[in-house]
Amino acid sequence: MAAKYPPVGFHFLLRIEGLELEYPGMADIGFTDATGLEANIATEEYKEGGENRFAHKLPTAITYSNLTLKRGMLIGSSAMKWFKESVESFTFKPRDITLILLNEKHNPLQAWNFVNAYPIKWAVEGFNAQQNGIIIESIEFAHQYFRRIDI
Repeated sequence: MAAKYPPVGFHFLLRIEGLELEYPGMADIGFTDATGLEANIATEEYKEGGENRFAHKLPTAITYSNLTLKRGMLIGSSAMKWFKESVESFTFKPRDITLILLNEKHNPLQAWNFVNAYPIKWAVEGFNAQQNGIIIESIEFAHQYFRRIDI
């Protein structure tokens, strides 16, 4: 029986529904960093009359962190056109974003689907004439919720 190891965090694939590069058939991918897989359950304290040793904690609502994606700047990116359209015309077209964790054979292990995501922030890490690095852009997305998909 082979030993099971935790999966690595650098082998993943990202899909944004309906986005392609200006080159037909090429998906708008290449993200090197994905953060924001976080869900929190808020609680409310309820103090029971006559019971002074503790307060009950009751669940109230679930909150989700924004999804942030980073990559080298991509010319002709439909993700950037999506963000530009949101900023310039204040028109938001939510899309599902799926993050897929892959194994060493490039097969899916686990996936997370971010429902009705839309871009809310774009940033470039900066220019520096004394370093020879690529330009890194980050795009932050708000979403209604995400669900973990067992594969």
